[in-house]
Amino acid sequence: MNIKFRLILMNFMQYFVWGAWLLTIGAYWFQNKQWSGAQFGAIFSTMGISAIFMPALTGIIVDKFINAEKLYGIMHILGALSLLTLPMINNPSAFFWVMLLNMLFYMPTISLSITVAYSALKRSNIDIVKNYPPIRTWGTVGFIAALWVVSLTHNETSPNQFYIASAVAMILGIYSFTLPKCPPLLNKTDNRSLTNLLGLNAFALFKTPKFAIFFAFSMLLGAALQLTNAYGDTYIHDFKNIPEYSNSITVKYPAIIMSISQISETLFILAIPFFLRKFGIKYVMLFSMLAWVLRFALFAFGDPAGGLWMIILSCIVYGMAFDFFNISGSLFVETQTSSEIRGSAQGLFMMMVNGFGALFGSFTSGIIIDKFFTVANHGKNWHGIWLAFAGYALVIAIIFPFVFRYKHNSALKHAIQHI
Repeated sequence: MNIKFRLILMNFMQYFVWGAWLLTIGAYWFQNKQWSGAQFGAIFSTMGISAIFMPALTGIIVDKFINAEKLYGIMHILGALSLLTLPMINNPSAFFWVMLLNMLFYMPTISLSITVAYSALKRSNIDIVKNYPPIRTWGTVGFIAALWVVSLTHNETSPNQFYIASAVAMILGIYSFTLPKCPPLLNKTDNRSLTNLLGLNAFALFKTPKFAIFFAFSMLLGAALQLTNAYGDTYIHDFKNIPEYSNSITVKYPAIIMSISQISETLFILAIPFFLRKFGIKYVMLFSMLAWVLRFALFAFGDPAGGLWMIILSCIVYGMAFDFFNISGSLFVETQTSSEIRGSAQGLFMMMVNGFGALFGSFTSGIIIDKFFTVANHGKNWHGIWLAFAGYALVIAIIFPFVFRYKHNSALKHAIQHI
């Protein structure tokens, strides 16, 4: 079987597993369990907790002890078993611990899938730069497909979403053992310090003002991403409680509407080279922050009828909000750090966005929604919630250009010219 097709299949299932529940768990939580927003925030924080240390830990394991494709398969099989357990739980604390276990298994597989793909392509003498991005795009297709499957089968508020994710995770786990071998590259007696192996030497970048500011804003925008993942689908679901909207197509299939965000994400990637060359990396990052303001504000004023265009436009804007900071941010790290710590620095960037940012966004939003925006019968004041989130993003966007004083240098200009 063609190696590219095998890696496409791997990426498709990798993100199908996540897409089957990530955006719809809020609807399941609030409409079936009636547990608090703070408890739900804790559930979403499990991604941040696991992203802080698990990718680095599994990286050490595959570098020194076990084939990457084998550990990848083991993690997905264990993740499948934890997903299978979730629907049986009726206690929010127990749900948190099982979800944390699931995230400890799942989050490292994102980086492991990259390791497996790079290794397989190199061994087949296939150009990674040219061929990996189209392969990875199928991961986003898998995420979208999962949303459509869950939505069209009316499982957005059902525990079946976890069974669907579990089944695909189990298939992927077994399939992983058939992938090309990706053996450890380091000798078991390698005596590099634990600090170097964990990538902790990259934390020295915090001593440089431009990096300290950059990583701080990375965390703040990571929180914004968490807000839209956690509450977007639930927000549309709640329109069913308003008679004039209850039978609308949008309310019946909210995950399909939300999937426009992922479609937009794939398209905005193509626009990044133009924007970087035209405006520079600082302003591309600023555009991302302003896009988050629009994302939340449009949700605040949208509805499934006359205001549907605002919800759809919000989903389109998401592509700019997500891509423009994540891609340009990784490019900033790539061109502004030395080769010795470049990999660790990229890991630190992702840790700030998906680790500490996710933690901050999850805990804070849950508490704020419970305290200020929860109404009778556990209902939510979504207009106020989205305006508060838009205000948060606006404050970040106003402050950023004044404190992030950065101009192009030759390395970054050269990189932009070649993307």
